[in-house]
Amino acid sequence: MKYFTIVMLVIIGASCAENTKKPAPRMMEVVPDVPWEPNITRLSRDSLYDKVLGSLVGSAIGDAMGAPTEMWERRQRQIEYGYVDRLGPATISPSPEGIWDYNLPAGTTTDDTRWKVLLGTFMSKNIPSFYQNEGPDPYRFSTFIVESYQNEIEGLKETEGFDPKVYEDNFRRVAWLQEWAAVARPFSENNLEEYTTALHRFYGGELLCAGMLYAPGIGLLYAGNPHKAYKAAFRLGIFDQGYARDITGLTAAMVAAALPFTSSKDSIMAVFSAVDPNDYLRRRLFGRVAFQTYKEALYITAEAKGVDTYQPEDLILPVTDGDTLLVIRMQEAFALLDKRNQDSPAHAQEILLVSLTGMLFSDLDFSACIEFITNYGRDNDTSGAVAGAVLGAYHGFSNLPDETKNQVLKTNKNHLGIDLKMLANDLVDGILKGLNDKPG
Repeated sequence: MKYFTIVMLVIIGASCAENTKKPAPRMMEVVPDVPWEPNITRLSRDSLYDKVLGSLVGSAIGDAMGAPTEMWERRQRQIEYGYVDRLGPATISPSPEGIWDYNLPAGTTTDDTRWKVLLGTFMSKNIPSFYQNEGPDPYRFSTFIVESYQNEIEGLKETEGFDPKVYEDNFRRVAWLQEWAAVARPFSENNLEEYTTALHRFYGGELLCAGMLYAPGIGLLYAGNPHKAYKAAFRLGIFDQGYARDITGLTAAMVAAALPFTSSKDSIMAVFSAVDPNDYLRRRLFGRVAFQTYKEALYITAEAKGVDTYQPEDLILPVTDGDTLLVIRMQEAFALLDKRNQDSPAHAQEILLVSLTGMLFSDLDFSACIEFITNYGRDNDTSGAVAGAVLGAYHGFSNLPDETKNQVLKTNKNHLGIDLKMLANDLVDGILKGLNDKPG
């Protein structure tokens, strides 16, 4: 109740002029209809584009910062890289879910960004119909994934020549989608028994952060309306098990809550208590795991920031030109996060906890948050991609660090064939067309 009250006060009293963020393309002033929801038909195109591109590029930055050391032990990262505060080249071995080639330049991304692109490709041509229904249709989405997988298989079959590199490259493209297609095909065919079996063996049956990889893109369709964003993402969470599906919905809801210029830390975080269309909070025994995870992130942040003295021998993380006390506090947060590690670093609850702790510890500062998550480790590219999507939507593309965002845009376009600016344009065109065609 405390956070809901704060949200209401912030939204009622806030104005664009009071925002302390660096000036960005302005949104026309709006009057909220419900706590978060502005009349999004009055968004200027430049404002919407800045926010959409900010979320896409912010997510890609988080992905690219973590990619070179994804899943590494923290000590190994410290020895080879020290404190990571900038993009670095990806010299790790390629894999279907990771980078797709050797020795790629700084700004290289993984499947976290590829999923934003795949979803964006699916959505951009169909957005008007989403506003007339309950969001993206999960059956059409599953069919699209199956067709994408089949296209990659055909590409592998047509591979010619002697060079093994070409075969390896094409095989990685097939392998990336094979687990997803195995679930999507029976779902698209409405074969409940086969779908259930495939879902419970998806990547070994772990509660993975599957939907979190693409959920931020769904949130972009519902600026200021986290309720609708949640419902739409939950429908598309066909690869999630248990509370992982709730987390997928909340990931989209955070992005939607972050898009308006009146957004704040409180209004973004309020989704964990105020956006609950499936009544997770009322479930017996465990209740809403995602809400408990949010409270854990609050506790970890408070405990870490409460550290105000230290001895020189306490310092474990390297310090460059930064604040030594800040690094000590980060160490404390890392130690508290370590105690809550899941068996798999890609577990949905762990990704959520690390992402939330990074955002809260940094007070929504984009660079500080991504640095926190990258240096913590575990599945740092996915945690960074989730936090980066939310904070990119909050700050807008124009407020992201210039050198970093330009490097990510350049590398993705020139080396990976991913044009994030074009994708943002396509999404914005679809959103505006959908809003204009919306009945009433």
